[in-house]
Amino acid sequence: MERDIIKQLIHWKNKKARKPLIMKGARQVGKTFILKKFGEQEFEKSHTFNFEKDPKLAEIFEEDLDPIRIVRDLSLRQQKKIDIAKDLVVFDEIQYCPKALTSLKYFQEDLPDCYVCAAGSLLGIYLAPVSFPVGKVEHLSMYPMTFIEFLRALNDELSVELLENITPTCHISALAHDHLWKRLKTYFITGGLPEVVEIYRSQQKDEFNAFHNVRNKQEDLIKDYFADIAKHSGKVNAMHINRIWQSIPDQLGMTHDGSAPKFKFKDVILGIDRFSKFAGPIDWLEAAGLIIKVRIAHLSQLPLKSFVKENTFKLFMFDIGILGAMMKLTPAVILEYDYGTYKGFFAENYIAQVLEGMNHGPLFSWSEKSAEIEFLRQVEDKIIPIEVKSGWVTKSKSLAVYNQKYQPEYMVIASANPLQQEPSRRIHRYPLYAVSELLP
Repeated sequence: MERDIIKQLIHWKNKKARKPLIMKGARQVGKTFILKKFGEQEFEKSHTFNFEKDPKLAEIFEEDLDPIRIVRDLSLRQQKKIDIAKDLVVFDEIQYCPKALTSLKYFQEDLPDCYVCAAGSLLGIYLAPVSFPVGKVEHLSMYPMTFIEFLRALNDELSVELLENITPTCHISALAHDHLWKRLKTYFITGGLPEVVEIYRSQQKDEFNAFHNVRNKQEDLIKDYFADIAKHSGKVNAMHINRIWQSIPDQLGMTHDGSAPKFKFKDVILGIDRFSKFAGPIDWLEAAGLIIKVRIAHLSQLPLKSFVKENTFKLFMFDIGILGAMMKLTPAVILEYDYGTYKGFFAENYIAQVLEGMNHGPLFSWSEKSAEIEFLRQVEDKIIPIEVKSGWVTKSKSLAVYNQKYQPEYMVIASANPLQQEPSRRIHRYPLYAVSELLP
């Protein structure tokens, strides 16, 4: 399955002042797979050392952290020479060998020509009981597969070509729009985790069983995520983190006005209703890549972070498929409903996932009095408001209020409708499936 992140890996490889690279991302987003493919595609040889599968590898890092000796001993361990100038070295599940993480500092200082990548659990990496190589490594964030990557996985080349060449003034036929809308609802079921997408891709001729097996896999992954959290926290903390994680779909599902609600602390953890007690577990979930945090700004001015309150934000799931599984939404329900108001949060979670994947920093929404806009996107010195409508009704009182107060260069409404622009060109109406390709 093709992933766009391979282009960023190639860019890293070709940089002159290159540092060791740490792949960031939630478990099961495909970090190991993409590093393997990168190694096969771009290097003469690739050498992967998995510290979870082979715990004795850690002994190599006990003597000292001299990278020249480490490379020599790794070569001896696998009985295969590592050519520093031509080969890729991958430290996988690096959280199981904290000293390997620290060694990246010395690879950067003493062996800068060596191509070294590391991947592993985010929680394990950043909570490792050793010195983190601050300033000595580069970071590359990986997210679930995007909708267009999903289409590539299904070999839907015509849809991929359409989206890759789309512009705000394009015309999309009703036939093409209906096809893409149906594909998007399928993506709402599978989400973007590669193992889940592979299940659907290989079994799609029998869609009923494919979706059944997709949900089974997602439920297994949900258990795995909780187990991963439990590995890196005390019993009480793990339970608190899991309660907050489980509460996010519950709170999203309680909204009836089409927009995701501000996260509420009451009744999530018995006897605790203060933000200060929630901050740590929420930070954990964010660090693990399992949630998306959208800060609520009370003024739409730069810098946006100056106009948010620490305890006021929305929380979304990192993957739309996992959200559906946690809510016990059957595939039939997702395929059949018309995305009217009561499922508005589902479309909003999808757009949060899209914007997070575009990797332009923290996400913001806007709320003043009774008006609110789901997302604000900063482009250079401008702010673009993005209103998300899950269905076909796209009238927006909040957007009118925002426009009157802030007069943005243009505004975006993302909905189930086809691509169109108003004559003034100040309101861009994007179909949900094309937002990532149309936004700057």
